[in-house]
Amino acid sequence: MKKIAPFIILFLVALIAWDMLADTSGFHMDIDGDEFDGPLGALLGLLFGSLGLIIGTIVALCVGALLVVVFAGVGVLLVGALALAASLGLLAVSPLLLPILIPVAIIWFFVSRSRRNRIKDEAPAV
Repeated sequence: MKKIAPFIILFLVALIAWDMLADTSGFHMDIDGDEFDGPLGALLGLLFGSLGLIIGTIVALCVGALLVVVFAGVGVLLVGALALAASLGLLAVSPLLLPILIPVAIIWFFVSRSRRNRIKDEAPAV
């Protein structure tokens, strides 16, 4: 798509130019009560239309950049709020989990002790 896009844009600009230069008798423009028709009206219409597109593109880019910053900031705040809520939840539940954690800690100690002894036995003598 990136390779085709410049050709499509060039083709559309050529179509606009051909339409503007081929038959300008049907083009009529009214600016503050002054009527412009013919080639001058077509040229002014093309100029003002392209300026509007340029301004719209710049505005869309600025709004996109602003949304990126805002949503990134909101994302950081959301992750921070989630971490705070999780830590507060753990603090609230931790006294209730203490009877479960004591047997788990004892089992963990015995498993790590037996693993440590097994690793010492399997180590080759140098």
